[in-house]
Amino acid sequence: MVDRSSTGALKAEVPHLAIYYRRYADWLRAHLRVRFGADLADDLVQEAYLRLVPYRPEQIRSPKSLLLRIASNLALDGLAREGVRRRYQQTATPQVEALDSPHETLLLKQILQAMPEKDRGVFLLSRFGGLTHAQIASRLGIAVKTVEWRMARALKHCDVHLRR
Repeated sequence: MVDRSSTGALKAEVPHLAIYYRRYADWLRAHLRVRFGADLADDLVQEAYLRLVPYRPEQIRSPKSLLLRIASNLALDGLAREGVRRRYQQTATPQVEALDSPHETLLLKQILQAMPEKDRGVFLLSRFGGLTHAQIASRLGIAVKTVEWRMARALKHCDVHLRR
């Protein structure tokens, strides 16, 4: 529950955001389109203004500079995360492509078919879908601990079948 004093403070903060938006949003969007592309620019503008909410008007000496810095940092963080994701996928891909022979492919299919369905789903999303445990939990509507438990069982299942 929000008390009245914090509601009053929030109402006092919002007008400066509206003023900054009217003054600088088009400028910021145009600048970001040149630098990061049109698709990303609108999202960055919106997120940059959301990041201004904690600032009081007297804390902002140069709104244009602050908005540009926030938006640029957001874009660069996003690009860095995308690079990490791409590198992870590239390192995971050779493991999947290592199944060169029909025998290996058949063995993998047999192991997966013998695996309990719930464990198989988690295993496939993790190893071939490239999802994290948190992403799998969110997609399946289960707890992260449940994903970890199912993944451990799936790996144990693979280990047992590969040792035969």
